Amino acid sequence: MESLLVSTAVVALAEIGDKTQLLAFLLAARFKKPVPIILGILAATIVNHGLAGAFGAWITATVSPDILRWILGLSFIGMAVWTMIPDEIEEEETRIAKRFGVFGATLITFFLAEMGDKTQVATVAMAVHYATPLTVVIGTTLGMLIADVPAVFAGDKFASKIPMKLAHTIAAAIFALLGVATLLGAGSGVGFQG
Repeated sequence: MESLLVSTAVVALAEIGDKTQLLAFLLAARFKKPVPIILGILAATIVNHGLAGAFGAWITATVSPDILRWILGLSFIGMAVWTMIPDEIEEEETRIAKRFGVFGATLITFFLAEMGDKTQVATVAMAVHYATPLTVVIGTTLGMLIADVPAVFAGDKFASKIPMKLAHTIAAAIFALLGVATLLGAGSGVGFQG
């Protein structure tokens, strides 16, 4: 249950102001069709984070626990720093919409925008930390929806009311705490045992 709650909360907070949330605002403003946009976000996130969770499970099975603890701890600390860096949307990611319709455009642009994004990397790290990749993927997908669905419905009006700096600071603090706890050995009984 902890893996579900932590992964949901961390991704929901990290997603505020992220380029995929900005992409949700942009697609909603452009197409004004929330249902296919939300379904596209859901499908893209399931595929993208599913791959990340599977990669995390592979890492857990392949890398020795001592090395894994250091990699994971430093990854969480790196995520804390990365979370404080604001994202921007690239215009090319939104041009795809003209060819594939609203659902297809959302699916493709969200999937591509999430490749190597902090929430995908966080999914890998949490899948390794908790050794429950399915639960983590469900949590990170819920976190994405918690952050992005309101963006689809409320557009730019909602974005100006969210204290993005505070949300990023809270997410960064959670990542940093996970990193320090992992480096100190707190995860040795949770996900990756020796």
